[in-house]
Amino acid sequence: MVVGLARSGIAAAEFLARRGEAVVATDRKPAGELPAEVMRLEAQGVRLELGGHRRETFTGASMVVVSPGVPWQLAELEAAREKGVPVVAEIELAFRHLKGTVTAVTGTKGKSTTTAALGAMLRERGGDVRVGGNIGKALIGLVEGSTEATDYAVEVSSFQLEGTRTFRAQVAVFLNLSADHLDRHPTFEDYARAKARIFANQTETDWAVVNADDPAVLSLARRAKARVVPFRATGEPIVEGDGAFFAEGEARLVRDGRAETLFPLASVRLPGAHLRGDLLAAATAARVRGAEPAHIARAVAAFQGVEHVLERVATIDGVAFYNDSKATNMEAARQSLLAFPGPILVILGGRYKGGDFGGLAPLLRERGRRVLAIGEAQERIAQSLGVVLPVDRCATLREAVERARAAAVPGDTVLLAPACSSFDMFEDYAHRGRAFKEEVGRLLDAKVGRG
Repeated sequence: MVVGLARSGIAAAEFLARRGEAVVATDRKPAGELPAEVMRLEAQGVRLELGGHRRETFTGASMVVVSPGVPWQLAELEAAREKGVPVVAEIELAFRHLKGTVTAVTGTKGKSTTTAALGAMLRERGGDVRVGGNIGKALIGLVEGSTEATDYAVEVSSFQLEGTRTFRAQVAVFLNLSADHLDRHPTFEDYARAKARIFANQTETDWAVVNADDPAVLSLARRAKARVVPFRATGEPIVEGDGAFFAEGEARLVRDGRAETLFPLASVRLPGAHLRGDLLAAATAARVRGAEPAHIARAVAAFQGVEHVLERVATIDGVAFYNDSKATNMEAARQSLLAFPGPILVILGGRYKGGDFGGLAPLLRERGRRVLAIGEAQERIAQSLGVVLPVDRCATLREAVERARAAAVPGDTVLLAPACSSFDMFEDYAHRGRAFKEEVGRLLDAKVGRG
């Protein structure tokens, strides 16, 4: 049985059907609210149960495969576990069938940039490199034809990791840890335990690349059996033991007492210190996977980031528009604001998932010009930040973009950094980011038309 029919669930159902399994796929949404690919599963022999879940199907399955968007505490999943039915995440199913080496990247923020950069670095080295997981293709869609020489760069979320049993990363990258997804995980401790599963099945022959600037990450990494390589994106360089850091305009790695340069900072094309830290983590992981410094440096020089992560959309009459729709929590939004000196008109809001908007107040007082609040969280935003800056409550993203443009002056930055999930107004963060870009494009077309 496959539960949840978005990208991962569809890929898992197709994979199992191709192997001759009797597959039932279920989703609470009715057919009309699901992707067209779902209905095509029937032609592959998959039985669909849509518009709700049937407990008896769960308890009668030989295995239940869970998509990341499905709550792990779902009543039907609990019933299946009570009957002794194995319940696993899609990445666990994929791991049981793939061949090759897995480098897995987790953390509260920065996963997609780090994973994409890591993939680019490994591809510069050459060989069969496959990038996916919580970014791009579902991992189960990447296993066909893999060999022992295949290298996987995999973004893994807490939702995916909590459903793993045998999943093993030969290289585990843990970027940072702050409050997030508390609308899904009962407590922060539960969220942290789910993230820490990235270390669960590692051995002494594996590697753990961890953030030396984050005490919570270091604490979790102490339980890892793998060889730990810390990286430090801020503050003083690491002076004892193995580690990666920035010094004298370079990203450097010390391993077994030998120092080497991974890439020059001058070649980085991404805004924001936190994105430079993501590149440092990716470079460290790529190096322990056998990429040479020259491979890493070439990849960094060519890397332009990933869509919806501090993505420059356009400049209109001296006002820059940036799309950071993937900034779905408070810390990610804070880092996004830090990337610009100001003045900033920031679009915040969506479905609240924990954290304190008030924590953004010092930065907004220093760098902000205006807040445009959207979605379910707009009243919470207005209450927390209205004493710092003007807050416009906006019914739609279009209204937010138009109001921001009207209030901005040359030299300003209009930034989408929502600090919330997108599910109140959009399918996901990518849908929200594309909508933002469309609205900015509409402004640009209007300007061209007038010209």
